[in-house]
Amino acid sequence: MALTLTRTTPTPGLTSRRGHLTGFLAELEGQPVFGHITPNWFASVMGTGIVANAAATLPVHVPGLVEAARGVWVLSLLLLVVVTAATAVHGVRHPDRARAHLADPVMSHFYGAPAMALMTVGAGAVLLGRPVIGDGPALALDAVLWTAGTLLGLWTAVAVPYRAFTAHDVQPDSAFGGWLMPVVPPMVSAATGTLLLPHLPAGEARSTLLVCCYAMFGLTLVASLVMTTLIWNRLVQHGTGAAAAVPTLWIVLGPLGQSVTASHNLGEAAPALLPAPYGTAFHALGLVYGVPVWGFAMLWAALALAVTVRTARAGLPFSLTWWSFTFPVGTVVTGTSGLAAASGLHLFVVLAVLFYAALVAAWLVVAARTLRGAYRGRLLRAA
Repeated sequence: MALTLTRTTPTPGLTSRRGHLTGFLAELEGQPVFGHITPNWFASVMGTGIVANAAATLPVHVPGLVEAARGVWVLSLLLLVVVTAATAVHGVRHPDRARAHLADPVMSHFYGAPAMALMTVGAGAVLLGRPVIGDGPALALDAVLWTAGTLLGLWTAVAVPYRAFTAHDVQPDSAFGGWLMPVVPPMVSAATGTLLLPHLPAGEARSTLLVCCYAMFGLTLVASLVMTTLIWNRLVQHGTGAAAAVPTLWIVLGPLGQSVTASHNLGEAAPALLPAPYGTAFHALGLVYGVPVWGFAMLWAALALAVTVRTARAGLPFSLTWWSFTFPVGTVVTGTSGLAAASGLHLFVVLAVLFYAALVAAWLVVAARTLRGAYRGRLLRAA
């Protein structure tokens, strides 16, 4: 039986001066606590995990930053456990609603979030978690989460577009940033799979994983180019749309920044694992591909920022879509850090630090508002 809370007359201690209920789950309005746990809750795990991982890849040393990032990684691991458990309870108590997510033309695209959340936390285990849980457990955790996230991400990259092709009612103005979510996970697999390469047997096993990562790189790259074109067309033809969907414009930075990160990470490993001249060519791709795509990412970031500021002036309601301000920006940080390492240019070093500062600021705001919304119950009820 689903846990429900009935609405009662608020006591003085549960009402603020503005008349809003402030107590625990006071704004749930009698709806079941686990009745509306949607896949986009995993975006909070992604957004928290990337704050930790991006700190570990910065091209500068800031005293105390790695230790703080390690604490954020632990928080992302706990969030993953909590959100996964809540999703499982939702699936058991409300199976019809859980199945309906995949049939929904908007929510179905956010099935990419669980896959990316798994891999983000897994990568953090190797980058930051070893002093906390030990070398062996950290590697094992990453292997399990990367494998599970990769398989889930390959499924979403096929299943969600297939549903959109065959079952969803898609209108000319339907395209939005969330369309990228189901096809981006393979790029995350490509970017983070390099952490496992040194731990595989030398030879065929390492080369095979590297080639598979490059294949997943291409999968997301081409699909995201198609999706971004559709989103651009929708913006030109139909405008920015509802205010609540504006934050999803930032999702476009996800495949852009993550592809720059992946091209660098894979390129660093390629010369030792692929025969000449291909290993050298893939190594060069880190800059040859990375710099031009980074340039387009800067254009999109400027456009997304302008649209967001314009919308905020008229009113930008808070929702879980605000997590779009975190993970995509975090991929720009890791991509810029990769360019700094490959080029040696101080330009990228400075920009990586500035982008990371913006990421932390965004995460603090979004995390605080999410915590408050979950505590009061507003984020747990039907929209």
